[in-house]
Amino acid sequence: MKRLQIKTAQNVDINFTMANVGQRLSAFIIDNVIKIAYIYFAYKYLDFHVIENTLDHDQWSIKAIDILILLPVTFYSLYSELLLNGQTIGKKLLKIKVINIDGFKPSITDYVIRWFLRTIDFNFFSLIYVYIASLGLGSRYELLIVIFILGKLVGFFMILFTNKNQRFGDIMANTVVIYLKDDVKFSDTILEQITDAYKPIYPSVIRLSDNDARIIKETFNMAAKVNDYKTLVKLRTKIIEVTGIKSAHKNDKEFIDVVLKDYNYYTQSM
Repeated sequence: MKRLQIKTAQNVDINFTMANVGQRLSAFIIDNVIKIAYIYFAYKYLDFHVIENTLDHDQWSIKAIDILILLPVTFYSLYSELLLNGQTIGKKLLKIKVINIDGFKPSITDYVIRWFLRTIDFNFFSLIYVYIASLGLGSRYELLIVIFILGKLVGFFMILFTNKNQRFGDIMANTVVIYLKDDVKFSDTILEQITDAYKPIYPSVIRLSDNDARIIKETFNMAAKVNDYKTLVKLRTKIIEVTGIKSAHKNDKEFIDVVLKDYNYYTQSM
C-alpha cells in the first residue's frame, strides 16, 4: 500500500496508509446501493398518481417534484462528508476517510470541490452518452455502452495510477483518502484529538516547545496508566513553573490533559 508522510505544525512526521482503489471502489458501490435503494423506495411508496391529479398533470410541477426527490441522491456525498467528518456511509464501513493533504480536516470549500468535480471523475462521459442519445443515435447501443463505461472508469484509473491515489476532484481540492485502521496512532505523537468547537483555557502553553510537549505527553500517559500520582504532581508543578499558568483545575490529570490539548490548539492555529 502507498504511504503518505505529513509533517505537522509541531514538526512531527506522521505516515498514513493511502486507501487503495479496491477500498474506494467498494465504498463507492455501497454508497450507490444506498442511493438506488432510496430512489426505489421513494418511487415505490410515494403515490405519484395522486400527485399528478392534484397538480392537474402540470408537467413542470411534476418535474420539479422529481428534482426535489432526487436532491438527496445528488448531494449525498457532499452532505455525508460534511456531517460525518470526511466519510460517507460506504467510507465509514470501509474505514477510510478524506483528509487535507497537509493532514488537517478539509474545509467546506474542499468538500464542495471534490463533490462538484465528480462530474469529471465519474460522469463526464455519461453526459456525452446522454448528448449522443439525444441526437437520435440510440440505435448505436455498442457506442453508448462504451462511452457510459468509460465515464465510470476515469476516476477509477486516476486513483489507480496517481502517486497519492487521487481522482481529479482530490487533486483540485488538495485532499487524499486514507485508511484509518493504521499502525500510526495519535497517542504515539504529541498530537491530541480536538474538535473545531474546542475552547482553550491556557494561552501560556505556547511557552512550551515541541520537545516539552512530547516529554509531558509520554510521562503523563505512563503515570496515568498506573495511577502514579506523585509523578503527576511533579509534572503539573513543572508545567506551571515553565509556563506561569494559574491552574483552573484541581485534578492533575484533567489539568495536564487540557494543557496538551491547548498546546495543540495554539500551535495548529499558527
